[in-house]
Amino acid sequence: MHYQGGCHCGSVRYSVDVDLENPITCNCSYCSKRGSILAFAPLDNFSLEKGGETLTAYRFNTNTIEHLFCSTCGMESFARGAMPDGTKMVAVNVRCLDGVDLAGLDPQEYDGRAR
Repeated sequence: MHYQGGCHCGSVRYSVDVDLENPITCNCSYCSKRGSILAFAPLDNFSLEKGGETLTAYRFNTNTIEHLFCSTCGMESFARGAMPDGTKMVAVNVRCLDGVDLAGLDPQEYDGRAR
């Protein structure tokens, strides 16, 4: 499905084609504090429409995921990285997608703490 999304203040906006059938929550030290619900899409399915200049990057642990957050409101609405096979992808914070019924989702727990 096609969605629009962005940060809290509206400085960052994007569109993405992403499947919300199998979202995850992650228990790693970073994700568990953020409380986001994540869905993954190939980078080609993502278009940053505005706010690239306001994004600030954060990397930790293996430095493979570029966590991007708005420098105005602090919201991380998406991150960039690669799938295990090397395919470039985005991890979208489903809570930042417009019009998604979060109660209708069944996120699975990913054990990022063990990685």
